[in-house]
Amino acid sequence: MPNLSPSAPKAALWLALLGMGAALALLPLKVAAAAVAGGAMGILLLLRPAWGLYLLIPAIPFGSVAQVSLGGASIGAVEALLALMLASWLAQMTARREVVIPHPPLLWPFLLFLATVGLSWWNTFSLAGSLVETLKWLEMLALYLFLAARFRPPETGRLVTVILLAGLAQAGVGLYQFLFKAGPEGFLLFGGRFLRAFGTFRQPNPYAGYLGLVLPLALSVTLWSADRFRARRDAPSLAWLALGGASLGGMLAALFASQSRGGWIGFAGAAVITVLLMGGRWTAAAVAGLSGTALAVSMGALAILPPAVTQRFADVLPYAGVTDVSTIPVTDANFAAIERLAHWQAARAMWLDHFWLGVGFGNYAAVYPAYAVGRWLDPLGHAHNYLLNIGAEAGLVGLLGYLLFWGWVILFSLHALRRTEPNTLQRAVVAGGLGIFTHLHLHNLFDNLYVQGMYLHVAVIFGLITLVAGRGGRIGGLGDSEIGRFGDSEIGRFGD
Repeated sequence: MPNLSPSAPKAALWLALLGMGAALALLPLKVAAAAVAGGAMGILLLLRPAWGLYLLIPAIPFGSVAQVSLGGASIGAVEALLALMLASWLAQMTARREVVIPHPPLLWPFLLFLATVGLSWWNTFSLAGSLVETLKWLEMLALYLFLAARFRPPETGRLVTVILLAGLAQAGVGLYQFLFKAGPEGFLLFGGRFLRAFGTFRQPNPYAGYLGLVLPLALSVTLWSADRFRARRDAPSLAWLALGGASLGGMLAALFASQSRGGWIGFAGAAVITVLLMGGRWTAAAVAGLSGTALAVSMGALAILPPAVTQRFADVLPYAGVTDVSTIPVTDANFAAIERLAHWQAARAMWLDHFWLGVGFGNYAAVYPAYAVGRWLDPLGHAHNYLLNIGAEAGLVGLLGYLLFWGWVILFSLHALRRTEPNTLQRAVVAGGLGIFTHLHLHNLFDNLYVQGMYLHVAVIFGLITLVAGRGGRIGGLGDSEIGRFGDSEIGRFGD
């Protein structure tokens, strides 16, 4: 064998660096800058995989700004960050010879749901469609396992801060669009004076959906920090109150600007649940508020609501009991409502024809042309009602798996809530998380929020509740191993 000089590896390294430099010099400036930034990001995440989550949280709402389509799936910053995080995590475990799959409390319900929808592959029309939709839930599971394994309960405060800042930034984008009419002409409102906010989501409804997946947490943090500031009068309490109040106010304004009926209904229910679960005087206030609202409605108080709100619901009420939308005359006023009802009707027909296993997970759009109603030929990607959508795609078996999954999640979250103390950030996290789940399911009666990265946001909320409940919890104990130790001493001191 040839005897290599000790300087040979160094020379090879220098040649490689020179080659990389020459390649970067020949590339367009934007491509070269992206390559350098991507390389630096890869090195950073290889050393500190957990830091990627602090970048992933804001990338979820803003990642759609730069995406490419590949095989029916959109690939962008969110997917790249998630892949880097998981690859770095696996590389670190491999280097230490400690490749261990964590077993947090929601692992088994995830696997149960994936197994039930996996059966629908037997009937699938488009393998690509089934693969893309299944990968979403596998990504959720992987991110949840990563968060449960790599984060500790004291880091909850930092994660909450990043979530609220991302929501506030997205609210700013939407309010700018609303006030300065920066968007498509078809979104103009109120005689052209304003424009429906859509943020970076291209449409107002998913934009409102994202806001609704952050707003309950902003509400619970605001209530908690208000009590904390009243008791302590210190700078950290004021900082939390400012963050919570600013994000709550900004996102509420942006939610109104979206003019999304599903978003409004979702947050109305989420706000009630969040305040009820905060405990102490907030629970009493929620009960009193519900009683007062019921009394006011019975006395006709809905008549004093602004026309901009009442008209949004008045447009759809006449069609609530319609079973065949093909017989309804279509006008500019009822177009959106009738289009949604047409997709519900198509989804019901799909489900009836494939009752047990559906047409294949992720196959609604592929099969839709065979079930299209009247003039509504565009599949729009989903049925605009997730329960009907999953019934059509995965049949009764998949729907039961979905309901069992969420039943497990809710029971686990309520167990975690019961082990927290009132007036702590832990209580705010779990109450806000349950409010987020409320919004998700109410809004999903009119849409599908498992799109544009929002499913990963839901996985982050799963992880936060698991952190509060004590990492490493088992199914039987539902994560009760450490929660009693946190009180207000660890997470509550974030920012002190």
